Amino acid sequence: MAPRDAPHASPAELAIAEIEEDIVLARLLPKQRITEDELLERFALKRHVVREVLATLERMGLVERRRNVGSLVRSVTAREVKELYAMRELLEAEAARRMPLPPGAAALERLARIQRAHDKAVEKKDLREVFRANLAFHRELFSLIGDEVLERAIAEYARQTHAIRFGTLASPGCRERARQEHWEILRALEAGDRARLVALCRAHLRPSRDAFMEQHGAGESP
Repeated sequence: MAPRDAPHASPAELAIAEIEEDIVLARLLPKQRITEDELLERFALKRHVVREVLATLERMGLVERRRNVGSLVRSVTAREVKELYAMRELLEAEAARRMPLPPGAAALERLARIQRAHDKAVEKKDLREVFRANLAFHRELFSLIGDEVLERAIAEYARQTHAIRFGTLASPGCRERARQEHWEILRALEAGDRARLVALCRAHLRPSRDAFMEQHGAGESP
């Protein structure tokens, strides 16, 4: 999906990206209804385009459509969260194992530039920009493996956890932890320390999962 600020993004892609951000930022909550008429008014799109937007959001795992109800922000159970994060750990750890180390200087500088933008967003407490910069960092990081199928799988499973990530995004401590872990990942890349990189990629996923489990009385996942 094209980033929200991509120069050639279509109106439908811009709407999809904005709704995705609203779900991550808890402006749209799990089980909240999204109507065609609301989207028509908000984005000034034609009805067939709005239906395309909702269908795409459903394919992305962000929205579910129910008969006689319409489109709702997808909700997930504690079991689904455990399973999604288990899959994310498998995929992202495997990506770290395959990544050529150390990357070239240009690749490291691209990641550092993105992370400096993330630092600024964290400092300004701009949650929308924190989300965008975090997404850009991980997209750039996993592009280093040179395996488009694995990249797409990582992005797909990450997207399916969007609706539960507001707890960590809203927490100053979690935002700061994520920022510091990004720099640690960069240092592990630069040093060619694969064991450290794999461990960081796995640990980096756990705060969001554990916050959801604690909030829903499911306890810590093993």
